[in-house]
This record gives sequence, structure tokens and C-alpha cells, in this order.
Amino acid sequence: MAALLSSNIGKTEEVIKYIAEAREMQIEVLAPDVNESGWRFTVVGDKRVRFGLGAIRNVGRGAIDSLIAAKNDGPFPSLYDLCSRVDLRVCNKRVFEALIAAGACDGLGGHRAQLLAALDHAINEASLRQEEDAKGQVSLFGDLLGGDDHETAGSSNAGSPPPLPSVPVWSESERLTREKELLGFYISGHPLEPYRTECELFTNSTVAQLGNWTGDAVTIGVVITAIKKQISKRSGAEFARLTVEDFSGSSEVLVFPEAWAVIAERVRPDVPLLLKGGYSRKDQGVENATFIVDTVTRFAEVRANGELAVAIDLSRELDLAPGVMDDVRASVEAHEGSAPLELRWDDGTGRIIRFRSRSLTVAASPAILSDLRALLGADRVRLVRAGS
Repeated sequence: MAALLSSNIGKTEEVIKYIAEAREMQIEVLAPDVNESGWRFTVVGDKRVRFGLGAIRNVGRGAIDSLIAAKNDGPFPSLYDLCSRVDLRVCNKRVFEALIAAGACDGLGGHRAQLLAALDHAINEASLRQEEDAKGQVSLFGDLLGGDDHETAGSSNAGSPPPLPSVPVWSESERLTREKELLGFYISGHPLEPYRTECELFTNSTVAQLGNWTGDAVTIGVVITAIKKQISKRSGAEFARLTVEDFSGSSEVLVFPEAWAVIAERVRPDVPLLLKGGYSRKDQGVENATFIVDTVTRFAEVRANGELAVAIDLSRELDLAPGVMDDVRASVEAHEGSAPLELRWDDGTGRIIRFRSRSLTVAASPAILSDLRALLGADRVRLVRAGS
């Protein structure tokens, strides 16, 4: 799998596909790391593949070769150490910005916003030091002490780096968006991840399957990564081609003018969406048939409009401590929302009796799921399609 990924560096759709396949095989694809990554994707443990630095945009071969050569003298403990040990003639500010935004410097302490805020100072300090070294100069303290006060890179005697600036952490959305810009896809997470359950409940296909023609309606859960607006030569009306992505891969879909006029304002990059549509009859039997979008629904709306319910599975065999159901009710009331609350009772005869509360509705959020699972058990609380 590492070899397949390496042979497709620069081919975004292929890399996405192989990363999805790797994860299905329980192979973990790790984010890039300046202390562990090479040019290519490499195996770094049992079922673990480390992302290759060569797949990061704005990071050239010369910069990577300099980084790898410096790393041979020992790992980089900090951003300041990294900047001081690589060749700044090939590793410029743009290279470091790309490494930070792609997550390759996450192991150097602090979070990405802090590393980026400290970058100018780290480069300036490293540049001054490299200029001094190039001229054969030593500092005043080095002269007085009979040695150079600039400790050898990686030395255990080296002083601690300056503290990183206190700046706000990037939001998950910003972190993932920056990753996407540098890598071509998401690596440390996915905008769809908070809606994985909805993807399982409300979709009947994946992006990887979109080329397969069917006469049935198709629903997929995606984020849109690119919007290409065009004008129809026949009618003069605007239509769109959308690049969409889910956990399985990336593909392009088509929105005809009539549908585009309705949904254009609802379509935004990196917003989790349910797309419903189908295929033209003329594409039957065609390889890689074009998926045509009819309607768009934001996943956030699915949670808000009552289509998603919180289900509690109970049975006669379950031995609950006294007062637990009172705690359940208190948690539900503390997380009031629009999702129906359903109780599913197994009477021991194989029959499931389902009750829906007439007075209680709940927010279908991670917080309420966590609270209820702590009270009743992880396997007894789940999200379901309302009424299913």
C-alpha cells in the first residue's frame, strides 16, 4: 500500500482512493511528520504508513533533501531547531508554512497556529546563525569561554527554544481546509466525520460508486471541494459541475440549470451535504456515467428537522441501578432539541416494542449520546432514522 501511494504522488484522486482502501484494510495512514517522513510514503510499524513529504504542495525536492539530511543528525525537538539545521536557501518561509499547515510539524510542540505565528522569528534567528557560521564567526560569549555558544544541533546541552506565542487554536474547519490546500485531501480528519452515522443511515451509495449507472434514485453524503460554474450554450442559463468527496474518494457531478437555480445558494465548499439525484437514460451502459444532482440538504438540517432520532435499547435482562432512568430523563431535559426520543423494548420473546416520547425531544448531539451511554452502556444508545 505504501508503494501504491508513493507511485501516485501528485494524483489526488488516486491517493484518496488508496487511503480509503488502506483504512478499510485497517491500515492507518498517518499525517506527514518532519521527524519520520521521507520523500515517499513509508511503512513505520504494524499496519501503519507514514505520509510522504513529496506529496505536500509547495515543498520541493531540494527542501526535502535538506530536511532529511539534517534529520540524520538526530530528530528535531522544536521549530527553532528545525529552522536552524536545514538549508534556508532551499527551505524558505513558504516551505515551512506548507509543512506546518499539512501537519508535518505537529510533533515539534504547540499547535499549528502557534508554530505559524513563531515562524518569522524562528527563521530570522536561524538565518542570523547560519550567516555567522558561514563567515566563521563566533559570539562574544564563545570567545570568552573558549568555544562557540551555539550548541551543536540536537545536543542535549542546547538551550530551550523561546516559548511559542499565545494565539488561538485553529478551528477544525480551518485546520482541515488548510490541509486540503496543501495535500489535496484531508488527512487528520474529515468534515464528514461528525456525520458518519447520518451517512450510514441516509445514503445508498458512495462517491467511489458514482460511475455505476442505475435507474434508481441515489443519495450520497459528501463535501464539495470545488465549484465550476458554466453557461449553457443552448439556453444561456448557468449550470455547475461540482467536485465532491466522501470517505471513499473524489469525483465530479453535474447540476443542470433548473436545479442549480434552486440550490446554488446552499452549495458551499467543505459543508457536509446530502446530494440526491440520478442518471440520464442515455448514459445506461456507459463507463463512468455522469451523476446528476437534483436536490441538496445540509446534514445540519437533517439533525434539526426531526429526521434523526435518539434510540435507547432496553431489555428485561438489563439490570439497571435504582434512579438511572431518572438520570436519563434529566440528561434528556438538559439537551433539549428537535430529535425524537425512542425507547425500544426487547420483551425476551424476540419481539421489539417501540415507544416514542410525546413530551421529550432531544438534540442529536455527541454530548447527549456520551451522557446516555455513560448511564446505560455504549451499545444501548444510538442514532436512527426517525420512524425506522
